[in-house]
Amino acid sequence: MVQPYYMNRELSWIAFNERVLEEADDQNNPLLEQLSFSAIYQSNLDEFVQVRVGTMLERMKTDLKKKDGRSGMKPKEQLHAILSRIGALVPRKDRVYLHTMEQLRAFGIERVDFLEASPDEKAFLEQYFKREVKPLLSPIVIDKGQPFPFLRNKQLYIAVHLASKGGVKLGIIPALGNTGRVIRLGHTGRFILREDLILHFAPQAFKGHKVLDAAILRVTRSGVITYGESAPDEFTDFRDVMEDLIHKRSKREVVRLQMNSSLAPEVMEYLRKKLGIKKKQIFFEEAPLDLSFVYKLQEFNDSPDLRYPVEKPQNRKDISPKLPMMTQIADHDILLSYPYESISPFLRLLDEAALDPDVASIKITLYRVASNSRVVEALCQAAENGKDVLVLVELRARFDEENNIGWSKRLQDAGCTVIYGPHNLKVHSKLLLISRRTENGVENFTQIGTGNYNEKTSRIYTDLCLMTADPEIAEDARHVFDALSTDSLVEHSRQLLVAPLCLRGNLLHLLEEEIRHAKNGEEAYFAAKVNSISDKGLMDKLAEASQAGVKIELCVRGICCLKPGVEGYTDNIRIVSIVGRYLEHSRIYIFGTKERRRVYISSADFMTRNTLHRVEVAAPLLDPALREHAVDLVQLCLSDNTKARIGQPDGTFVHVDPVKGKNAVNAQEKQYEDAVKALGK
Repeated sequence: MVQPYYMNRELSWIAFNERVLEEADDQNNPLLEQLSFSAIYQSNLDEFVQVRVGTMLERMKTDLKKKDGRSGMKPKEQLHAILSRIGALVPRKDRVYLHTMEQLRAFGIERVDFLEASPDEKAFLEQYFKREVKPLLSPIVIDKGQPFPFLRNKQLYIAVHLASKGGVKLGIIPALGNTGRVIRLGHTGRFILREDLILHFAPQAFKGHKVLDAAILRVTRSGVITYGESAPDEFTDFRDVMEDLIHKRSKREVVRLQMNSSLAPEVMEYLRKKLGIKKKQIFFEEAPLDLSFVYKLQEFNDSPDLRYPVEKPQNRKDISPKLPMMTQIADHDILLSYPYESISPFLRLLDEAALDPDVASIKITLYRVASNSRVVEALCQAAENGKDVLVLVELRARFDEENNIGWSKRLQDAGCTVIYGPHNLKVHSKLLLISRRTENGVENFTQIGTGNYNEKTSRIYTDLCLMTADPEIAEDARHVFDALSTDSLVEHSRQLLVAPLCLRGNLLHLLEEEIRHAKNGEEAYFAAKVNSISDKGLMDKLAEASQAGVKIELCVRGICCLKPGVEGYTDNIRIVSIVGRYLEHSRIYIFGTKERRRVYISSADFMTRNTLHRVEVAAPLLDPALREHAVDLVQLCLSDNTKARIGQPDGTFVHVDPVKGKNAVNAQEKQYEDAVKALGK
């Protein structure tokens, strides 16, 4: 049943990405950071179009009448709403990008068109095109006798309309190449993009033809791959199945066409039919069709005014660099907060475990790792040193499949036991278990995180990392790994909440407890910090809790299908969303008032895919000091009055009027300041 406090998931995601675009338009952000937010907006949108638009088109083929459970919309209605909203944001994205580039001219950074270049620059570009670009071009002519070429996903092409006596004649030039996309003009900050240069000289690629017009285009292909259709048999390695699926995905149907300008109507109709898309899937954009080049511009001017101040992850004063990490963890639980605190203690733990002769086994789940992963290298070293190393590598981590396939081979070659987990469930948990022999028996060290084992993202994502020697948590972790190794699921646990069977039910039970307290006239409270919320069961329980008088506060960065403040339903629910310098990624659940408070950190968002269709882990913070630290972190986010957006009863989010001066609260800046103060600097 559709409830008045539900919000359509796809439109909620687009609203989140609009909040990212707001940061690109925020004049309080340094200019190059504004430009980066424009690129992040586009990168986010690319993935959304590949996955969600691709999924919606698939649903239209199979079940046109099936309605969305949150909005009651049919697939066709959802697709129309999605494409309309994306189209409505194109002019804003273009305006924001162009305005930022205009401001960067004062710092010497300027994108130029060939016709705007100086005579000396034009001479340089002509020679550059002849020497470096033209020899690598592969132009083709398409007419009645030639097949339409395959256009690669998210790659740039030049489409050239050629004069013809009958029918449409088109030239296509891939704008790929080994030379850089950003062509710098001398030692200045002036530059031209490779595709703009090719566009200008396109007639030279089609000598003997009359060029009528030309445009830059970019296609986005569906990123949807269905694992169930390719279930491995007893003789097939799932890794081989995934390699085949990835290859097939690169050739999926086109779901979007972007162009920098329109061509003649007959050419546009020709392109539309050849690509198999509708007119509403075509978008004309003034900004470059691929904004990933903007990060290169950071090399053009080193002015600190153009970037955020440097913030280095801090090394905790209470973590000794001289004592082994396992000794310190055995003494007390440790909670690291990225990116404000360094990931080094965790990496030290892995490195020490790899070398410690008394460590017998290491077990870990890997979802996404860095390109030059110290985590993987430590695991390989441990295996080469004779440790029993079990690594679950999730081969279905979307768009990281190829990387994970490569890492799984590297780990296997080093002697690790590599497993892939249940066929029908992704393993999204961040779980590590180290077992060490001692005179008194085996001691265990467990690490549970909210984010990936990735040194790169630990500097830009906010995440928490718990390291503990608690025996009950270790025993639960062992059960998780036993289940993953035997293609089964954890049905009971003492401390950890483990999806899909032991997380959602426990969350609902804990919320029910708060409802009982509220009905008894006692103070009742629930707070959470998550990336997304769309699980109808959890949303219904939160609405029930709100109606019973439970005070509910949520920090939701992205998708938020729960509308707060809907009269009679969610009156007692307040929702805040923060989009800032760092990507808010940590998940924290807080149940109850201080006297009976229970706090968990987790890898799971409040989405059905996490709670019911993945292996996820939530860990309790048993140490009172760590528990209060996590509560303070959530309260800090809720009190942000510079980057916060406040959820409204209609499902929109309204940016707070930023407070300046001593009363300003920027949750991310405050956490870094606190990390520095803790060192006495």
